[in-house]
Amino acid sequence: MPWKELKPMDLKVMFVAEYMTGKHSLSQLCRDYEISRKTGYKWVERYKAEGPSGLDERSRRRHQQTYVVPLAVKQAIIELRSIGETIPGPKKIQSDLIKRFPDQDPPSKTTIYNILKAADLITPRPLRPRVAVYPKPLRKADVPNQLFSADYKGQYLTGAGVWCYPLTIMDHASRFLLACQSMPSTNFKETQETFERVFREYGLPERIRTDNGVPFASTGRGGLSQLSIWWLRLGIIPERIEPGRPDQNGRHERMHRTLKSTLPNPPAVAWESQQKHFDRFIQHYNYERGHEALSQKTPASCYSPSPRAYPEKLPEMGYASHIECYRADSNGMIYRSGLRIYVGNVLKYQTIGLEMLSDDVWAVIFGPVILGQMDARNADKDGYISLKVYLCECTFV
Repeated sequence: MPWKELKPMDLKVMFVAEYMTGKHSLSQLCRDYEISRKTGYKWVERYKAEGPSGLDERSRRRHQQTYVVPLAVKQAIIELRSIGETIPGPKKIQSDLIKRFPDQDPPSKTTIYNILKAADLITPRPLRPRVAVYPKPLRKADVPNQLFSADYKGQYLTGAGVWCYPLTIMDHASRFLLACQSMPSTNFKETQETFERVFREYGLPERIRTDNGVPFASTGRGGLSQLSIWWLRLGIIPERIEPGRPDQNGRHERMHRTLKSTLPNPPAVAWESQQKHFDRFIQHYNYERGHEALSQKTPASCYSPSPRAYPEKLPEMGYASHIECYRADSNGMIYRSGLRIYVGNVLKYQTIGLEMLSDDVWAVIFGPVILGQMDARNADKDGYISLKVYLCECTFV
């Protein structure tokens, strides 16, 4: 039915008029007018009881207002928000109202919040950008080099007044500590240098598991970052634990607890001595300290380097023969037959694949990661197409 061409009142009258002729069942009319049967019955009953006026739009406001906040209470809520050294929230204001007005029930916390919001006394919190959810269950690792785990142990201030961010990399199956590097920040370049040193010495793993922080992930397509894109081009699948679930990387967290026990409290070690301390810890943890989960064997006795060597030249992302390949430009845009598809700035200069799903519908992929879908029929007049991403999740093929 042409809903957008008629006013709602016209449609109601037409619906009831057709029903009153008796030529159509109510169920069939509801399907034709794209309304529920409950709505159809409501319109018919109101017409029979009140005539055409029964089809008028009605207020959805409650017939009875069960509770109205007295003016004195509203003024008290605003006053309580504005006094004191700290800014109280609805819960604390509700408690203070009970003391101030002991003979009446206080408003709910939601009502107090709405009163404060109407008085411009609430500052909305900025929404935290969400990293795409990792789409697959995290898999176990039974042999070395199936899975590396990596994380930054909580930063701390050194004796020289410089922040230290220890980057740790561990083989999941053997618990072998591959790196414990003193870092001045979590930027991509220095992190990549540490991983490159590990890959050159120990070879490449199949997967690397991290949290969702910088530089391991981003809020871009599929949660990809410069670091995880580099891993993918090396043939390494990046895994990410769920937000707020450090237990999914529990072995790594347990190693961090052991590392923390070796640091002075407060950790006032001078910056020059940080790496020497970490090197001694690696030696002790890998070669001297027996691990209970390894039947008191050392991690070094259970680990062997990966047969996958680090390549001297970073390979381009490869695709199957049926997938079309396009190189993203400096703005993260790819072009196909007059169409402009934005895949994200983090993927600039990367080789992107287009896999046909049906006529004019394509999956846009980077290696094993499906970034989204595009429908060529949805292009605007300039040929621009927005990717459709379901539930902000990336998918691995």
